[in-house]
Amino acid sequence: MTAEPDLPLAVTQLMKGVVYRDTHDRAWRSLLELQPQARDFVDVLGLQVVIDEAEGYAFLRQRPADPENSDPLPRLIPRRPLSFHVSLLLALLRKKLAEFDAQGGDTRLMLAREQITEMVRVFLPATSNEARLTDQIDAYINKAVELGFLRPAKNSEQVYEVRRILKAFVDGQWLAEFEAKLAEYAALLEAGEQE
Repeated sequence: MTAEPDLPLAVTQLMKGVVYRDTHDRAWRSLLELQPQARDFVDVLGLQVVIDEAEGYAFLRQRPADPENSDPLPRLIPRRPLSFHVSLLLALLRKKLAEFDAQGGDTRLMLAREQITEMVRVFLPATSNEARLTDQIDAYINKAVELGFLRPAKNSEQVYEVRRILKAFVDGQWLAEFEAKLAEYAALLEAGEQE
């Protein structure tokens, strides 16, 4: 017997963060069955429900401000400015996810901490303090975990799953803009090393 769809459960889980098909089974099914009601419910708060059934996640996004409304609602979902290095890590993870998807096969991209470290290390200035560099990269990885883009694998502190929600936040346009900035940064790094 399948449980009845539960709107309060679905909306409450959305308010807490991303709803994943594989993690929040009952809330996910309720959300899919009650999409119009969930959308109407959060619309009152100035929010939109974003559901990607193919990838298996849903989240809330602030509704774009109406330029003709002189008294807009306050933001419920804060913007989070990211450091260059965290943005770099997310861009590299997104690129890796695109390559992984192009190969087909498994649906979960798992990366060892060492693989992530090597991806980022290429873009950081050379240093003689290897321990400090590793600590910095670990901090970037921890920030990506905190933001929900990486999830530590069960029974392993050294392996991470790249969460598919990353595709919703790092789209093709963002990636193209970031790659242009990255090329500028690489040129500056190279010029600095030649001096």
